[in-house]
Amino acid sequence: MAKSYKTVVLLLPLMVILSSWMPISQCSKKPVGMARKEDIPYIQCQVCEKLAHQLYQQVQAKQDEILPKKISEYQIIEMTENVCNLKKQEADWILKIDIVEQGDRLELVEQDSEGQCGSECKTIERACQEVMGYSDTDVAEYLYKAKPDVDSLVKYLCKDLTGACSKKPPKVPKDRTPGEPFVPKSSKEAEMERLLKSMEGMPGAPGMKMYSRDDLMNMKNFGEDDADEDEDEDDDETNFPSKLGKALRDNEKTKGDWKHRITKGVLDAGEAVKHHANKVSNRIRQWWKKRTAAYNKQNSKGNKAEL
Repeated sequence: MAKSYKTVVLLLPLMVILSSWMPISQCSKKPVGMARKEDIPYIQCQVCEKLAHQLYQQVQAKQDEILPKKISEYQIIEMTENVCNLKKQEADWILKIDIVEQGDRLELVEQDSEGQCGSECKTIERACQEVMGYSDTDVAEYLYKAKPDVDSLVKYLCKDLTGACSKKPPKVPKDRTPGEPFVPKSSKEAEMERLLKSMEGMPGAPGMKMYSRDDLMNMKNFGEDDADEDEDEDDDETNFPSKLGKALRDNEKTKGDWKHRITKGVLDAGEAVKHHANKVSNRIRQWWKKRTAAYNKQNSKGNKAEL
C-alpha cells in the first residue's frame, strides 16, 4: 500500500498539469461502444488490407528512425502484437476510419483526423484482431526475413496466411441499423491520449485517469491509511495534500507553453522515482551488511566453542 501511495504521489502532479489545459468536460468518462460482430464479415477484407499497409508503413518508419541500425525482429513482433490493440499507439490508425454504408456494401473511409471511439471503432478493432489471430509472429518473421513490398505483404497476410480476402464479402442487408456518425476529436484531446499511451510503461501509469482541479482539491484523507507504514519518509510526502493545493493555486497564476509544462512534470516525476529507488537500494544494502555481520559473528563464536 505504501508503495502504491508513493507512485500516485509522483504521478498526480503530471495529471494536474494535463487537466490544467484539458477542459473538464472532456476529462469525464465517455460511454464505451461495443463491437458489432455482425458487421465484421462485410469489412474483414478491407480491414486486412489496411492492416497490411499499416504494418508496412510502421516498419519503414521505425527503420528510418533508428538508422544506421537495422530494425530487429523483436521490434517488428511488438508492432504486430499492438497494431490491433486500441490501447497502444500502433493502433491509432483505427481511430481515423469511418464505416460508411454504400448500397449493399460497407466501405472503410479514412478521415483526416482521429475520431471518438464508438461501436464502429470497436468493430474495426475486433475485425483486425480476428484477422491477425495467432499469426502475429508469422507476419513479423515474414516482414523481417523477406522484407516484402506492400503488395506482397497484402497478398501474404490477406490471402495466403489468413484467407481474409479469399472470397467476396456478403451483401449488407437492407434493414441493417446504421452506425453512429464520425465525430472528430479536438487536437488537444488527441494529443493528450497519445501522451497517456506513451506513459504506459511508467510505474502506476496504466489505467491512469484524468481528474479536474476540483476533484483533486476535494480529495480528503489522502493516504492516511498508510501513515503508520512508513513513518521515516520525507516531510514532502507527508504534507503532500496541502502542498498539492498550494501547487494548484500557484499553477493558476502560471501561464506558458503546455508542452513545456508536461515535459517538466515528466522529468520531475522521473527524478522523484530515481530518488526513491536510491533510498530503497541503500536500505537494502544496510540490511544486508548488518545480516552478514551478524552471521559472521555467529560463525566466529561457533568456531571458538569447537576449539
